[in-house]
Amino acid sequence: MIKAQQAARSASESAGSSSPALSAIRSAIGEVPDPELPIVTIDELGILGRVRRTTGGDGVRVELHPTFVACPATDMIRASVQARLGEIAPSLAADVVLVFDPPWTSDRISAGGRAKLAAAGIAPPLAADPAGLIALDAVVPCPMCGSPRTGLENLFGPTLCRTIHWCPDCRQPFEAIKTV
Repeated sequence: MIKAQQAARSASESAGSSSPALSAIRSAIGEVPDPELPIVTIDELGILGRVRRTTGGDGVRVELHPTFVACPATDMIRASVQARLGEIAPSLAADVVLVFDPPWTSDRISAGGRAKLAAAGIAPPLAADPAGLIALDAVVPCPMCGSPRTGLENLFGPTLCRTIHWCPDCRQPFEAIKTV
């Protein structure tokens, strides 16, 4: 967070304006952690969409792509983004909106985000089916031991975007991000 604030401050000073550059704003907002999975940021999860200046340049519009329409974390994410904008660009009017077109898909999760999920014992989503079908019987490798011998225990995990699986090889339950 400190690095992004310093970058935003330096960008605004070099530009001779009181508001930071758009790239610095995006970088700072991108560091906001997901409230349900704080090991990854909203940028790594692909929730952060377009960030642009509003007409006239006196504000910024931030588009967020919720993972699911009924995601209970959207209000927290929006408030966190508003707070971050207030820290780095208090003079800018902020419009933080939820966008559902195009919808969020698990393909939006970055490679870095996938690695962080796996390191935390949460199986990252599999590659999406080009036909758009969700395979409920897909083999989800265990993030603990790598075994492909896992089974779906519960389609409904602790959040809308996760499922619960079991690995008989290491005898551990684990969560997996749904592939959508």
